[in-house]
Amino acid sequence: MNKPKFYHAGCPVCVTAEKELIAVIGADKIEVIHLGEDKGKIAEAEHYGVKSVPALVTTSGNVLHINFGAGIDDLK
Repeated sequence: MNKPKFYHAGCPVCVTAEKELIAVIGADKIEVIHLGEDKGKIAEAEHYGVKSVPALVTTSGNVLHINFGAGIDDLK
């Protein structure tokens, strides 16, 4: 993985986390995936170990769950 992946569902918690991460990391250095709009990426998120969103998967494969917006099962 070249860039960290930020998975979210578009809820207010997720949108705030997205804005903060982009401000810190830079929009060109993070891949943002909206699972509410791209349900095809849910399996990918689960593969990385994402249990809830918002979550950041680092380039080393660590999953950082940020606050709680929605469980991954709620997005299916």
